[in-house]
Amino acid sequence: MNFRQLDLNLLRVLCAVYRLGSVTEAARLLALSQPATSNALARLRTFFDDELFVRSPRGLHPTRRAQRIVPAVMAQLQALESSIMSSEGFEPASASVHWRLSLSDLGEMMFLPPLAQALRDQSPRSQVSNVSVAALQVSAALDAHDVDLAIGILGPSHSSIASERLFQEHFVAITAKDWRPPQGRVASSLSARQLSAASLAVASPAATYHGSVDLMLTKLKLNDRIVLRARHYGALPELVTRSDLMAIVPLMYANSLAPRYDVRLWELPNHGPSYDVSMVWHQTATPDPAHAWLREVVRKLFQRPPS
Repeated sequence: MNFRQLDLNLLRVLCAVYRLGSVTEAARLLALSQPATSNALARLRTFFDDELFVRSPRGLHPTRRAQRIVPAVMAQLQALESSIMSSEGFEPASASVHWRLSLSDLGEMMFLPPLAQALRDQSPRSQVSNVSVAALQVSAALDAHDVDLAIGILGPSHSSIASERLFQEHFVAITAKDWRPPQGRVASSLSARQLSAASLAVASPAATYHGSVDLMLTKLKLNDRIVLRARHYGALPELVTRSDLMAIVPLMYANSLAPRYDVRLWELPNHGPSYDVSMVWHQTATPDPAHAWLREVVRKLFQRPPS
């Protein structure tokens, strides 16, 4: 084994496969094709003269050798990136940075358009990708430096992760414009009793599933009122405007629909869940001028004072 013969770019593939247990997921995270990722893994196996990963019912499982070397490789890559980035100044107008974000499908709809516009205006040579890591894997992706910044219903689960609250959000109900509760008076909000008479549609995106809606419905003993589960929030406006269904969605999303869809918003006082939306990043990126600039852009676009 001759270290000088090792293409150091392969080490990011090694770390991604180790963390995700899947060549397909590693390829998606690194914005590579699956054949290119498989080829990189084959080259790594040849270099180390070891399988590195073997198939198991839960995906690719690291061999003893991979378990020994990959954590050290990940730590060294993080230290190298931090050292290089912290020594540079940052001029957004001339910089060519490829920002890797993690946003849910709803986050992509809500946050990516204004953020992309700000980046185009202020740093036109930069690029941005949404790699949408599963919520439970965000901290690990930040640890591995596969993601630069994540925005969503997230909190630091590792001591190495920094977090900043952007705003508090709550859920509301949306229906077709002419929908009316079958009982009680019509107002701007729905009582628990009125909610119990509705046929509900909820979104459960697998990558970033947030269970507070289900918890609310369980508390109100209304889980049996869910007649439709969609994988993406984007399906809900058409569903409610074409049927008698009611969807429960975040207020920010509901407000964005009003100009484009014939929907009505209903508040859910006392029983509608609320949550904090935060941005999270790796602690080693905190002093980096480029990353500090990106966080400030996000802050200016989305941060709101507590209500």
